[in-house]
This record gives sequence, C-alpha cells and structure tokens, in this order.
Amino acid sequence: MKVLYASSEAFPFAMSGGLADVAGSLPKALRRRMVGARVVMPLYSCISDELKAKMVFIKSITVSVAWRRQYCGIFEAKENGITYYLIDNQYYFKRDNIYGYYDDAERFAFFARAVLDIIPHIDFKPDIIHCNDWQTALTPVFLDLFYRGEEPYKNIKTVMTIHNIQYQGLYGSELLGDVLGIPDDRAGVIMYDNCVNFLKGGLQSANRITTVSPTYAREILDPWFSHGLDRILFDLKDKLSGILNGIDYDVYNPETDKNIAANYSAETVELKGKNKEALQREVGLPVRDDVPLIGIVSRLVGHKGFDLVKCVFSEFLQSDVQVVILGSGEYEFESFFHDAAQKHPKKVALRLAFDPSLARKIYAGADIFLMPSKSEPCGLAQMIALRYGTIPLVRKTGGLNDTIFDSGDGIGNGFTFNDYNAHDMLDALYRAVKGYSNKEGWNILVKRAMECDNSWAKSASEYIRLYKEILNNG
Repeated sequence: MKVLYASSEAFPFAMSGGLADVAGSLPKALRRRMVGARVVMPLYSCISDELKAKMVFIKSITVSVAWRRQYCGIFEAKENGITYYLIDNQYYFKRDNIYGYYDDAERFAFFARAVLDIIPHIDFKPDIIHCNDWQTALTPVFLDLFYRGEEPYKNIKTVMTIHNIQYQGLYGSELLGDVLGIPDDRAGVIMYDNCVNFLKGGLQSANRITTVSPTYAREILDPWFSHGLDRILFDLKDKLSGILNGIDYDVYNPETDKNIAANYSAETVELKGKNKEALQREVGLPVRDDVPLIGIVSRLVGHKGFDLVKCVFSEFLQSDVQVVILGSGEYEFESFFHDAAQKHPKKVALRLAFDPSLARKIYAGADIFLMPSKSEPCGLAQMIALRYGTIPLVRKTGGLNDTIFDSGDGIGNGFTFNDYNAHDMLDALYRAVKGYSNKEGWNILVKRAMECDNSWAKSASEYIRLYKEILNNG
C-alpha cells in the first residue's frame, strides 16, 4: 500500500499550526507499520537553508492553472526516514508567510494540481492520496474532473481530512474559469451557497472523509460547529469518520528533550520540579514550589476560550497562583494579558511570541495546562502536556473530550468542565489548585498523566484499516 500525504505544511520544513505536526508524524507512524508513505508540500522560501541544502532536484514540469501553464520544480528530500516532495514555484511560494495573500486561491489551486501532475515523474505511484484541509481539497476534484480515465490515475483513491472546518477556502464564482478551469456544467461539485468552496469540493469528491477526533466528527454535523457545512456533511455522513490525532513521542519526550532544564520520566517525576524552577527564573516569576503554576501556550483568539479567561482572571488571581502565557493573536487578548502582567508581575508572566523552545519549557515546568476552548477539533497541546506530566484543564469539546477525563473519579488524567461558561471554568481551576495542595495525590495524578498513550500507534492503525477498506470496497 502506498500513500501520498498532501499537506500545505509539514514539520520540520514549514509550520504554522497542528497540521504541520500531523504531516510530520503520521507518515512516519505509517511507515513503521510497513505502509509506503511519502509527503508532498510547497517549497516555501521560509524553509531553512540547512533543509534546502539537503534537497535534490528531480526535474521541472509545467502545471495547468486554468488557461495558464506554470513552472513546477520537483525537489526531493529525506527527513526522519520519510521522503518529501517539495513543489517549487517562486511566484507562488517565495513569500514571507505560508498563508494570508490575496491570491491564496490561485496558489493552492496550483499546488493541488501539481500534486497530481508530479506522479508520472516520481518513483512512487500512490494507491491513495491523503489530502488535508482546503489547501489540498481541489486535488480530489481535479482528479475526478481531468485525470480519472488516464494512467497512472485510474485506480487512485482519495481521503479528505478536515483539521478545522472553520477554514474552507471561500471565493467568488469568477474563479471557476479563470483560476480553476472548471467548466460551468461541472461547477456544482465546488459551488456551495453561491460561493466557490474548496473544502466542499474535496468532501464531495473524496472516497472518504476523516476528521481529527471522534467527538469533532459528531460536532460538525451540528450547525453550531459546522460553519455552514452541516448540510453537505449530513448528506455525506456515511463516509465520515473521526480518527484522533496523536503526537510524535520521539519529538515530545521529557527524557530526551534538549530544550528543558532537567530530563525526567514517570519514574523520576521528582526531577520535573527543576524545570518549574528554571521556568520561573526565565520568565521572571518568584521561584516557589508551593504555588501552582498554570501554563498557557496558544493563539490568543476568541475561539480558544480567552473571553472566559478574561471574564474571571482578576478573581482567579486573588488565589495564591502563578500564570505563564505564551502566544500571540487578537489585540483584545494581547493587551488584556499585557495589562495583567504589568499589574501582577509576581503572578503573571507574558511572552507575546511564537517560541517553540519556551513552549517546551512551559510544558515541562508548569503544573497545570489551561485549554478552555470554545471548539477544538483535536488539540495537540493537551497531549503534549500529559506527556510532560503537566495536568490539562480543558472544556469538554472535540478532541479535548476524547483525551482528557476528570480526575474527580480517581482515575482521570486532568480537570474538565462542560458548559462554555467562565465560572464553570473557574470552578475547575479552583479544584485543580486544591488538588495541587495534596502533594501525594498530585504526584499520583502526574504519573498517571505521563503514562497515557497518545502516540500515533493506535491512530496509524485506524488509518491503515480505513485505507484498506477504501482499496477493497471503494
């Protein structure tokens, strides 16, 4: 079985969020189970020179973008045992950022078609192309419209994974002919609510649809979560399933992580305290072992639940606690946390940045990890926190519901609340702070958290079963 994993970003080449982690981890887990898995992604200018130096040029071809023929360079690289194909076109991808440009529709229409056009020119004929989010959603559409009757495309199957349904690739109908090259009589596959909708086209065209947790698969059938796609998803629900993401246990490993002050395991969890002390010193908080340190590593945006935090933060800070926040996002929340850090320098530390090294230090050094999300398709941060023995406090939604279970029953691995309500969150925080004061019980909880298995092993096996089902039954 051969799987070509198409993604707009992948670790370690280019990263803006959880998709890159998945694209860098799942193919590796598949290979360990004897599945031929390779990754295709754009060759962005932001990729480090060190990684670019390892790339090998295969050849150049041209790719159709409606009436245009655009240059496409094919490069190959090997990282962590995985072969990556990187699609070069400086007009589209020599940018400071990965996304956020006026011509993103054209950029990723080019990439989606390049995924198909490179297949005759590489030594890898996939049985399945696994597409991810709207940036690759046109690949199943183009495959059915323009390639299906030709070799080597006749028997290729497709999987479409929704990582976050909020982002769909919505554009005006003028793109149909001028950018996508889709004739009017075939436009129905990609039109939805009078818009071109890239993701809708991929959902309708793919053989199977997956999303990143079982709970999220149920939630996106509800208009409250679906951002308008519930009608089409309800029609396609027989080919929809939720498979929980995992994390790479080689990358996130407190026993070997070079970013942290002291390495430790579930058997040497007492060494975790050295990381707390180092973190407190680095961010300028008083070094205290007797106070619970709450960590936040997140984009500071509304749907991550920071309106709840804002509502009760002053009340919570009346307790003997410390909070360290790493992230950036909406001005409302950046300025709020900045003011809080200024007013409470012994209780609140803020770093408005994307800093992977400091993130690891927070995962290792904090006691409690806060994720009060309004919606969270899967979430990886809570899994990383568990791996490092930092106890997640989450709202039960999406993948948070599938991975974190309240420790009030004596067997859970975190603290949870159900309703999207600031005082429900605050009650859970008070329970966690009280739990921290019981050192013996807390150490048992930390060890239990570290023994949770959120590696890719189980999830990769579920994907393999799905791939086999598609190949056997279509």
